[in-house]
Amino acid sequence: MTVAFGKVSEVNRLGKLMTMLNPEKTQMPAAEEALPGRSEPAFDVAERHAVLGTSLQPPFPDGTEVAYFALGCFWGAERLFWGIDGVYTTAVGYMNGTTPNPTYDEVCSGKTGHAEAVLVAFDPAKVAYTRLLEVFFEEHDPTQGMRQGNDVGTQYRSGIYFANDAQKATAEMARRAYDEDLRAAGHEPVTTEVEPAGPFYYAEDYHQQYLHKVPNGYCGLAGTGVSCRIPAAAP
Repeated sequence: MTVAFGKVSEVNRLGKLMTMLNPEKTQMPAAEEALPGRSEPAFDVAERHAVLGTSLQPPFPDGTEVAYFALGCFWGAERLFWGIDGVYTTAVGYMNGTTPNPTYDEVCSGKTGHAEAVLVAFDPAKVAYTRLLEVFFEEHDPTQGMRQGNDVGTQYRSGIYFANDAQKATAEMARRAYDEDLRAAGHEPVTTEVEPAGPFYYAEDYHQQYLHKVPNGYCGLAGTGVSCRIPAAAP
């Protein structure tokens, strides 16, 4: 994604101002403060991907690996991945918070602790995890803490939620390398969290493949313009 430097700077200034004006949105809720949620989902999830026609939920084909990324509003984030060759399916949902089976309104309240996340089911024989990481880092600004552009709140934080030890090692290595490149280019340090993947709670159906259903819909993502160069030694 190519964005003029002046435009990015203006968005960052506005975003920082909004963060200052809404400090309550950028504080993770303590477990005792989180909404109670529910034991079962509050809504049904579609069976098929609106673009790929593949299953939105497991079980996935043998050999499929799953990765999870949070990089701001999940509408634009999901679109980045569904067109990559080797990706079987994608879905949007809520991850690494406290409230079980949250709704979108609950997540937006800031009282669940969840990030808006994208599930990416892929064939590692066709596309490497490192390629997904490159897309992740290059297509948003991973230095903004609890916001992405003018989207402010804990749900918009940058995160990689690993499904196994190999993903963890690769994600941590990529974060270190990109942090060095960003600092060298005059950017702030990376704030991306790398954590074990907790439960993935599927978002409501109208969020799934949203920018396919609403082609001119909102997308607030903007990269830094710095390429992500993952060392060749990565698996």
